[in-house]
Amino acid sequence: MALIAPSFDDYATKYETIRLERDEAGVLQMTLHSDGKSLVWTPQVHDELAYCFTDIACDAENRVLVLTGVGDSFCSEIDFSTFSLGTAKDWSQIIFEGQRLLQNLMNIEVPVIAAINGPATVHPEIPVLSDITIASNTTTFADSPHFANGIVPGDGAHICWTHVLGPQRGRYFLLTEQTLDAEQALAFGVVNEVVAPEQVLPRAREIAARIAAKPPLGARYTRVMLTREIKRLIHEQQGMGLTHEALAALSL
Repeated sequence: MALIAPSFDDYATKYETIRLERDEAGVLQMTLHSDGKSLVWTPQVHDELAYCFTDIACDAENRVLVLTGVGDSFCSEIDFSTFSLGTAKDWSQIIFEGQRLLQNLMNIEVPVIAAINGPATVHPEIPVLSDITIASNTTTFADSPHFANGIVPGDGAHICWTHVLGPQRGRYFLLTEQTLDAEQALAFGVVNEVVAPEQVLPRAREIAARIAAKPPLGARYTRVMLTREIKRLIHEQQGMGLTHEALAALSL
């Protein structure tokens, strides 16, 4: 029986904001961008990531995923003008795609390595939830779109940061609109290594190549076991978080 799961050729050029390249060892590099420049967050990015993570997860030829960005920033801008947030119908779509985005990321059953090339202040939970995080020394982390604008950080930020930083630091980070620089992020356990900008991607790919050389099921099932707790938290808490985010936003 022919397999119906997607092959790399099926989705390699499918997405406008995601560049995909895979080497012979099965290391898939996923580069986020906006017209070839640093990523600007829009509904299109939100939508494409959710579906792209599904394609990646369903392709058994992928051995390791390296997630990175373009230019001086991983993602530090959001185009609010492209979002419709005024009705329950608008938020129904955001809640649907928002849950799919993080859940589909976590459903990828191969190790994920983030090569964070610069400031990640819009949806930084996406690279931070990787198994291994390599950050440029120019990187900063913040949750800029939410509490600063009176919006509940309920799309997964509330789960990620209280999990990665711990409850006290996580709540402080979100409620005070804190910005962490690369060295603080390293000290707090948000990232694993801090290197010069030009070394970020080579270092991530070096680690990826080493993992890709391991027995496939050993690497795959290690990722599965190491992500069970955060997957449980996302499953239990993200739907309620997004609903509270919607309710508070509709009252503005």
